[in-house]
Amino acid sequence: MKILFISPRFEGGIGGHAARLAQKLRDSGFEIDLFHVPHIPIKNLKNPSFAVFGVLKALQLKKKYDVVHGFNVPSALVMKYVKAKKKVISLHGLYSEQVDLIHSSVPSKATTLAESKAIEWADAVTTDSQSVQKTYEKKFGIKVDYLPAPIELEKFNDIPDVNKVKNQVSYVGRDSYEKGIDILQKIESRINGNVVYCTNVSWKEAMTVMKSSSLLVVPSRMESLPQVIKEAFVLKIPVVGTTAGGIPEIVKDNVSGKIVPTNNSEKLLEAINFLLDNPQEAEKMGNAGYDFVIKNFTWDVLLPKFVNFYNNLI
Repeated sequence: MKILFISPRFEGGIGGHAARLAQKLRDSGFEIDLFHVPHIPIKNLKNPSFAVFGVLKALQLKKKYDVVHGFNVPSALVMKYVKAKKKVISLHGLYSEQVDLIHSSVPSKATTLAESKAIEWADAVTTDSQSVQKTYEKKFGIKVDYLPAPIELEKFNDIPDVNKVKNQVSYVGRDSYEKGIDILQKIESRINGNVVYCTNVSWKEAMTVMKSSSLLVVPSRMESLPQVIKEAFVLKIPVVGTTAGGIPEIVKDNVSGKIVPTNNSEKLLEAINFLLDNPQEAEKMGNAGYDFVIKNFTWDVLLPKFVNFYNNLI
């Protein structure tokens, strides 16, 4: 089967997932091409330039595919112009609602239109979160396939052994409003330990910091299903997260961590300090998280589901 993957970049969150999935599918006998498009490296011009240059490149493609798979809304317009028997769009997160949260209702209306067009042009829609799945199915009256991003266990072999830093709290993610980093900063002085922020470091450095920590905090206002939580669980680190998006799907309250309401700094503080003050309980939760991720989010578990998804399309 010949499949073309489209993404503004093949690194980071959803783009990195696409790159890893491509290699795993190649190993399973699929022919996968990655659609690389140059774009203007300026914040507000990245996605528009990707769409324009991508469409021009798509129109010149002579190769025909069985499946073209666009990863997130900006890839949809390019996907539309690729010759393929079936077209797939993956929506990791509530795209228009995220734009509305970060910017305003005006760009949100434009992205809602783009979102609806992306779904209209696709023969199948996938997402990595059951929460997002339910929201899109209700919003657009469509079937959405749940295909979560697997965790790459082999990568963790490169993380060095570290000594635990007593009462160290880690934050791993973007320094952005939807990630709720300001909520954590607001309570930092009252935390019974120190917070290390990994906002602009390599993956290996972030994982090394997290491995030496007592817990990971995910104070998000909006989420899909954060890969960093799965990574924390591989390292047997408990997680304090919010009720945003798919976080409660993987962080089970009082089992593998603590779940608190979004935008509630006092409850966040209470949960963090509870785990810092009860290290044996935190260790038990970290072990529970490890068991959960190994049983549900490895490539061994999830790759067959991706293979069946593509085979059933044609």
